[in-house]
Amino acid sequence: MSGDGARRGGGLRGRRRDDSPSGGVAGSGCSDAERGNSEVAGSARSTSESPEQLARDTVYRLLAARARSRSELRQALLRKEIDEDVADGVIQKFVDAGLVDDAEFAETWVRARHEQQGLGRRALGFELRRKGVDEDLIAEALSTVDNESEADRARELVRRKLRATSNADAATRTRRLVGMLARKGYPEGLAFRVVREELEQSEVDESFVED
Repeated sequence: MSGDGARRGGGLRGRRRDDSPSGGVAGSGCSDAERGNSEVAGSARSTSESPEQLARDTVYRLLAARARSRSELRQALLRKEIDEDVADGVIQKFVDAGLVDDAEFAETWVRARHEQQGLGRRALGFELRRKGVDEDLIAEALSTVDNESEADRARELVRRKLRATSNADAATRTRRLVGMLARKGYPEGLAFRVVREELEQSEVDESFVED
């Protein structure tokens, strides 16, 4: 759990049930004026936060949710109207500390999306480009998925969908299955080959069962 989550959780546990719109803590003994003064003080602290601190807090929060590329973090900081030099300087500190690493990010992204979502190398490369990863790092990450691994993953996807297309004719089944692989980022040649082989094997299996 992140520090923010812990603070939020602790705050909720420390409160007693209070249905008042103001959200005050029952039995706290604080007057409206005191609460108002506290809110003003809190607002003053937030507005006095330096751009560097805001940038660091933002990066920590984003990384706590999931790994991010350097470009993703930079765009997030710029959307908060943080100066480019400040954003770049803060991100560089995270890079130097080993907390932001585009090469590691790309490799982890490829492995997870290939195994869990069944994406082919074409789709994986497209996703990494959208995240601003350099082409050299993309190529290196995609090299971890070889032709055999890509074909095996395509076969698994086709086998999962075979039963759902069993009522259609061969041409329709082929079109649907090839289309599914294309959307997952598999090249056309590989898609047709895998679908044809799996359909042929499916017919053999069905014939064996009937016999």
